[in-house]
Amino acid sequence: MSGLAEDADSGADSANGDICVVYDIGELVVGPSRNESDDTPLEIREDAALVAVDGEVVAVGSSDDVTREYPPEDAETTIDAEGRAVVPGFVDPHTHAVFAGDRSDEFEAKLRGKEYQEILAEGGGILRTVRAVREASDDQLVANLTGHLETMLAHGTTTVEVKSGYGLDTETELRQLEAIDCADAAQPVDLVATFMGAHAVPDDRGTDEYVDDVVEKQLPAVADQGIATFCDVFCEEGVFDVNQSRRVLEAGLEYGLTPKVHAEEFVRLGGAELAAELGAASADHLLHANGDDVDALVENGVVPVLLPGTAFGLGEDYADARAFLEAGAPVALATDFNPNCHSRSMEFVQTLGAVEMEMTPAEALLASTRNAALALGLEDGTGTLREGAPADAVVLEAPSFAHVAYRFDTSAVDAVLKRGEVVAK
Repeated sequence: MSGLAEDADSGADSANGDICVVYDIGELVVGPSRNESDDTPLEIREDAALVAVDGEVVAVGSSDDVTREYPPEDAETTIDAEGRAVVPGFVDPHTHAVFAGDRSDEFEAKLRGKEYQEILAEGGGILRTVRAVREASDDQLVANLTGHLETMLAHGTTTVEVKSGYGLDTETELRQLEAIDCADAAQPVDLVATFMGAHAVPDDRGTDEYVDDVVEKQLPAVADQGIATFCDVFCEEGVFDVNQSRRVLEAGLEYGLTPKVHAEEFVRLGGAELAAELGAASADHLLHANGDDVDALVENGVVPVLLPGTAFGLGEDYADARAFLEAGAPVALATDFNPNCHSRSMEFVQTLGAVEMEMTPAEALLASTRNAALALGLEDGTGTLREGAPADAVVLEAPSFAHVAYRFDTSAVDAVLKRGEVVAK
C-alpha cells in the first residue's frame, strides 16, 4: 500500500518499546461507544491516528495531536492511511478449520436436493472428514490449518476459534488440538482451541456408549493436555439430545472447560435453553430459536453466535438477528468455516449479515469484532482499538467501514496489523 513504511531507521527511543503509528485515518472505528444510551454502537473518530507500543494501543485521537506526541519518523512502523478507514481486526468465534480431505462433491449433491442429514446417514458429512483426518499426518493437519489461516488473515481476521471434532476418538481429538497449538505458534493469527469430541457419533458406536467415551476417556485426556479453553457439543436431532449434551458439558465444566453449544440449527431441540442453564459462553447457529430462547440467552448472558455462511451454503433460512438485537443481545457473527461451509472471509459474513439478516453495517462490524471477542471470553480489549487493547487493526481500501459489508466482489482489506506489526498487505 502507498504510504507504508516498515522497520524505519528512525532512531525511536528504544526505552519506549517498539512504536507503531497509523495516521491520517479518515475514519477510525475505535469500538463500542462508551455511552450506553447512544444508539450508535460504534465510536468513530475522523481525521484520526492511533499509536501502539509493544503491540498495545496507547493513544487514539486527532491525527495532528497524536503525531505531535508520537512523530511518525520516530516510529519503527508507520502507516500513512491517506484518508482511508481503519477498523479493529476481525474475530471469528466459530470454525472447524483443522481438517483434511475434500467434500466439494457433497456441495453438488445438496444442489441436486439431497439433505445434509441424508448425506451424513450415508457415511458422508462429518464422518467422511473424520476418516480423512484419521489418515492425515500431524504435519499435514498443521499445514492445512496454517494455509486456511493465511487466507483468513488476508481478509482481516486476526483472532480465530478452532474446534476439534473430526477425530471422535481420544488419539485423533488430541492430535487436532495439538495441531491447533502448533499452528498458533507458527503464524500471526491468535487461536482459541475448543474441544468438540461430541460433534457426531462414530458409525460403530451407539450414542450413549459414545457419550461415555467422551466423558470418561476423551475429556480427561484433553484436560491433561491443557490446551482447550471450551467444550462444545452438537445438540441436534439425530446427533446428541439435550440430556446427552448436558452430560458432556457438565463433565467439561468439571475439567475447567467453558461450555459452548451448537443449538437449534436444523430443528428446535432445546440447545439454547441448555446453554442458558449452564451459563455457556455462546450458543451458535440458532436458525430455529424462538422468543423464549432469545429471552433465556439474554437473561443468562450467553452470546448468540450467528453463522450466515452456513445458511447460505445449505440454502436454508437465516437466523433472526433482529430478534436478538432488539432484545439487547451482543450478537456475534462467525464463518463456521468447515468442509461443509467453505468460507474463510469475515468480510463476506458481514455482507450476509447486512443483506440477509437485516443488520446494519455497523451492527455487522460490531458482531465481527467486540461481540465476537465476548463469545470467546476475551476481556483484554480484543475487537476494539481502545487504549490498552491489542493493536490488531485492518486498514481498508475505502473511506468508510461500511465498505466491508458493501463491497462483496473483492476484499476491502489493504493491510492488516497484528499487535502493531504489519502481517498482511
